[in-house]
This record gives sequence, C-alpha cells and structure tokens, in this order.
Amino acid sequence: MGTIDVILVMLLGVVASGYVVRMLPIPLPLPLVQIAIGAAIAYATSYRVELEPDIFFLLFLPPLLFLDGWRIPKQDLFRDRSIILELALGLVVFTVVGVGFFIHWLIPSMPLAVAFALAAVISPTDPIAVSAIAARTPIPKRIMHILEGESLLNDASGLVCLRFAIAAALTGTFSIFDASLTFLQLALGGIGIGVGVTWVITWAKGKLSKKYGEESGSQILISLLIPFAAYLLAERFHCSGILAAVAAGVTMSFVEVSGQAMASTRVRRSVVWDMLQFALSGVIFVLLGEQLPGIVAGAKETVEATGHHETWWLLIYAGAITGVLGLLRFIWVWVSVQINFRRRNAAPGAKRPGWRVVAVMSLAGVRGAITLAGVLTIPLAMGDGSNFPARDLAILLAASVIIVSLLGATFFLPMLLKGLEVPPETDNLAVEDSTRVLAAQAAIKAIEAAQHEMSVGQEDADVYVDTAVRLMDLYRERIQGRSQTGEAAELVRRSDDIEKKLRVAALRAERDEIFRLARTRQIEHDIARKLVREIDLLETRYA
Repeated sequence: MGTIDVILVMLLGVVASGYVVRMLPIPLPLPLVQIAIGAAIAYATSYRVELEPDIFFLLFLPPLLFLDGWRIPKQDLFRDRSIILELALGLVVFTVVGVGFFIHWLIPSMPLAVAFALAAVISPTDPIAVSAIAARTPIPKRIMHILEGESLLNDASGLVCLRFAIAAALTGTFSIFDASLTFLQLALGGIGIGVGVTWVITWAKGKLSKKYGEESGSQILISLLIPFAAYLLAERFHCSGILAAVAAGVTMSFVEVSGQAMASTRVRRSVVWDMLQFALSGVIFVLLGEQLPGIVAGAKETVEATGHHETWWLLIYAGAITGVLGLLRFIWVWVSVQINFRRRNAAPGAKRPGWRVVAVMSLAGVRGAITLAGVLTIPLAMGDGSNFPARDLAILLAASVIIVSLLGATFFLPMLLKGLEVPPETDNLAVEDSTRVLAAQAAIKAIEAAQHEMSVGQEDADVYVDTAVRLMDLYRERIQGRSQTGEAAELVRRSDDIEKKLRVAALRAERDEIFRLARTRQIEHDIARKLVREIDLLETRYA
C-alpha cells in the first residue's frame, strides 16, 4: 500500500469515526473511537507508517495550535493568566520531578534520566484531546478556558524538560542554569516570532488587498500558511515553534477585529478551517491507533527488560504512572486554586471552589498528540553507538498513559460533573443583547445616511425614503410590493436594488460597531466572532 493510499485510508477512518461515535450505545469520546479504527486499519493492512517526529510536528501541530490560539476567548485567558501560568510552567516541573523519581523507583532498570524524559513527555496536556473530551462531556466554560490555556502553553515547558532529560542521558550532565536560560530563549523567542510573523503578513496582505482588491481564495491560503511560517522561522532560530504557532493564532484574533477581510472571505475561511481541524485532529488519533500494534508487538521483550515475563505488567505500570500523574496534578491544582482564590480578595460570602472542581480540572488534563510525538523524538542510540536505554518501554508507557487518561476522563468526568456547582459565569446573553442594540443603532444611522446620500439629485427621492422605512417592516411591505404588476412591479424591482445597497450599508455598520467594541474590550472576542459571523452570512446574500 502506497503513501497516498494510506493517507486516503486514514481520512476515510476519520470520516467513519464521526458516524461510529454516534451509533454507539454508550457515549465515547471521538479520540478513543479513532484510536480503535487506527488499530483496526493496522491489523487489516500490511503497510506500516514510519512516523517521523519532526514531520509529524510540522504537518499537524502548527495549524491546530494556531487555530486554538485564534479562537480561544482572550479575556478569559488574560483573566485567569496567573493560574494558567502556574499550571503550564510550575505543574510541568513538579510533574517531571515527582513522576520521574516514581518511574525510576517503579522500574529500576530504567535510568533516572530516561525516567525524567518519560515524565517530561507525559506532563503536557493536549489541547486537541481536551477539546474532544469536552465535545462529549460539557465542561463549565471557565474551567474549560483554563484547561485550554494551560494546554496551549505547557507544551514548550514539557518539551524543554524532555530535551534536557535526553541530554542528561546522553552526556551524564545537567545544568539548571542552562535549562532556565534555554527555556527563556525558546519561549520568548517563539512568542516574539509568532506575533511578528502574523503582524507582518497581515499588514502586507491588507496593503495589497486595499490597492489591488481582495480575492477570497488567496486570503484563505495565506491564513493557512501563517502557522507554518511562524513555526519554521522559530525553529530556524532555535526557538519554540509550538509557542510561535500559538502566539501567531492569538495575534490573528486581535488583527481580525480590524475588520479588513470581506464577509465572504471570513465565511469561507471559517468553513475551511473547521474542515481542516476535524481532519487533522482525527488523523492524529487514527495514526496513534495505527502505531499501537507495532508497539504492542515488542511488549514481551520490553517487559522482560523490567524483570517480569507477563505482558500484563505493562498495564500495572501504565495505571500506576497515570495514578501518580493524576495525584500530583490534583495536589498542584488544589494549591493553585486556593492561592488564586485568596489573591482575588473574594467577597466574604463567596464560596471556595470545592474538591470536585479540582478533581474535574485534574481528570480533564488528558494526554494526546504532543505526548506521542514527543516520546518518538527520543534518540535510537547513545553517543557511543549503543542502544538508547529503555526507549521502547518509554514509548509503550507513553502510549498507554494517553489511552488510560482518555478512558479515565471518559468514564469518570460525567460523574464528577453531575450537579457540580461552579462560580457563576458572566451573563453573556445580557452582553450579547446590549451589543445587538448598539449594532442596530449604528445600522439605523447608516441607513439614514446612505438613504440621504443616494437620493441627492434624484427626482424620485421618495422611493429612497420609502425603501428605508420598509426595512422596519420587511415582510408586510414585501408581500404588498410583490402583488403589483406593470410599472408598479418595475418600481418594486428598483426598490429592491436600493434596499440591497441600504442593507449592505447597515450590515457593515453593525460589523464595524462590533469590531470597535471588541477592540476596546467592551465585549469578549467569542461574542464578537459569533455576531460578526451572523452579519457576514447575511451580507453574502447581497454580494
């Protein structure tokens, strides 16, 4: 089976997973179904995918992380920035140290540096897996926003820890100063490059579009290329390509509220990105399932290296590591939540987040593509040419932790979320209604201005006035107008053309007002995006 055939089969598996997950009698998250389909494909075919970590990172992660950074609510991200940073940085280091020592104690045949490498690779949560879990098990919005923010930022810290753990295994030396300096270089450089690339490209695109006109296909293709440009440039300068892709997405959301793109471009671009997200995230988990048979095939030799002869010991190892991983996460989240509760100077009657909130945040931190791709970067050989110690065992345990964490979240999250009381969210409906009122007021002013401008010097100025008034009672006027014949019908057709122009003017005024409110942070970006999409869809009717 050739490479193209494999790609098509993988995509077919992604399509099938969407139907299978709906046919199952019990609710299962889409990633688990896709992993199972990938394993079935591997057993049914003879071709095996040789997964190159560098290619995997380049093809899959930049667009998905870019899109997550683009669409994540920014005000929520900034509001909870302290707890997100504590989880994305402090928890990763806490996990690497705690789980690393535990793995070395549990499996003495695995060197300490390799145990730290495995702990580093299973420490980051995965934004794709988190979103997939939330799709089947609705998580309170604020908790979900914290989890998304954490998963977007903890990849860099986890991969930096992995890099230094591998270096320690190869050289036998480690420097905390060098590690900290390298992390700052990776993080700050990646963020700066991501912001700069997005700003420069969108600025140049805006200038060209303003001068020569906008073509939707080109604009969509540019948006698809931005994350790859940011990722590759960051890697070229030895910075974090992952953080560059995330920063590029966050920057894109701020650039977007300038309202430069045409309505039709935004609508088509949104459809393209939705399709791309579904396809790429699905292929990731199908690929993981396809890799499992090959990993499991070497289980016997891997287990014997640990001093046992029964394969089921791997399940014990995976369960124990996942359990300790969850326990350390629970402890850190509990402490972080309590500290942030006090830091915010909550009102005397405010209720502290209980243990169930902490348990939900702990259990929802599932592992996924980042863990799989990261563990495959462990080198095959040492500097002297000998095999890298316990590499196969580390890969197998990492894959097992992914599956166990997904299963745990699938079966236990619904129990924890049932009847869970969380701090009240902001009344988004009230904000949305007030935004609609402001947008409508701007539209009314635009209709009046456009009507006056269009009727200047016209003999039949009353037609413009009547058309503008007719927008306030559209259906009654439309029925009455369509009942006319002869010259009256011609007048109606002309009135419809005028109405179209007035409607477009009104919709653009609404959108400009929403963008202004988003730029001045009077409304959240997700509300602005929802309302702008509605207006864009309406405008495309008259384009």
